[in-house]
Amino acid sequence: MKKLIIAGLLCSVMPPALAQDLDAMSIEELYALAKEEGSVTVWSLSSRIAQIEVAFEEKYPGIDLIGLDINSTNQIARLIAEQNAGIHAVDVLYLSEAPTVFGELVPENRLHRYMPPRIEGQIAPELTEPLVTHRLSTRALMYNQAAYPDGSPITNLWQLTTPEWRSKVLMEDPAQRGEVLDLLTEISLRSDEMAAAYEAFFGKPIEVEGHLDGAGQQFIQDLFENDLILISSSSTVRASVGDKTATDPAVGFMTYSSMRDNEKEGWALQIANDVNPASGILFPAVLAIADQAPSPAAARLVIDFMFGDDSATGGPGFEPFAVPGDYAARRTIADDPEALPLEEVNLWQIDPAKTAAARRHILDMVIALQ
Repeated sequence: MKKLIIAGLLCSVMPPALAQDLDAMSIEELYALAKEEGSVTVWSLSSRIAQIEVAFEEKYPGIDLIGLDINSTNQIARLIAEQNAGIHAVDVLYLSEAPTVFGELVPENRLHRYMPPRIEGQIAPELTEPLVTHRLSTRALMYNQAAYPDGSPITNLWQLTTPEWRSKVLMEDPAQRGEVLDLLTEISLRSDEMAAAYEAFFGKPIEVEGHLDGAGQQFIQDLFENDLILISSSSTVRASVGDKTATDPAVGFMTYSSMRDNEKEGWALQIANDVNPASGILFPAVLAIADQAPSPAAARLVIDFMFGDDSATGGPGFEPFAVPGDYAARRTIADDPEALPLEEVNLWQIDPAKTAAARRHILDMVIALQ
């Protein structure tokens, strides 16, 4: 009897959102609780969170969405630092870097899964655990279509290690941008394919230096030694490669969805899709709730909203991400017609567990090569 009385007292003093099963609630029930919370803070890997902020507040008056554009690497570092200090200020994280997120943050209970009930069964099962994928994003080799109207000047990754392309390959610093590190890690894990691509390009079997483990690592070393240009800003990579006025532009690794800004920015970015053995990687961007989120009902409402409505574009909640080169995890949402269909993109899909096991060594290698 005493236990029942204590339990009843606890429920009476707990915030309503904590005393109920939020994951099973309807949108109407979540909205009622979210209005009491008043605000919700979202860290986002994409600046497009600003468009979500406007659309969400219009649909759900009375809730202030505070959207912060923070890349995944910095989100991870900040979340760990704040939670270790006992600070719980963020509600929703929209981030990639699945090897670290799945391998460290989830097992440490820093992030929690939420699957909106209305979209159950609309996402491939492998994209729903341990967190739910919002969209598949990319790091792919891109070129300037205005300078090369007949197609990509690169048809084999090993071309990037030749004198012709010395100082003409750009990427963000993999020591500072986890998605780029995941790209290099995937290359290292695909040594058999990289060895076959080497022989196809150079006409002889590869000879891997003794201190390296496979053709993938040999490629990474050769790429750096060919004066790979590392840039801190993704927008600088896009502008440098895509500028329509450039006469001898570089190529670069970036998100395929960079082409969405071609018209606005005067760029001519296009994916180098016909590359042996692949143009880059495909990886999940996930939505998750932070442990001890201060606005747990509003957090779920935001996630539900960002998965979009039942229209072909996903409506206001998904349309900022319904662009060429981004692929909705909900396959009820159509791919942008200006981009290649998902099944046609020549990209490796990462295995987060395998990447997690190898990326520390590749990071050490990258730092040593810089």
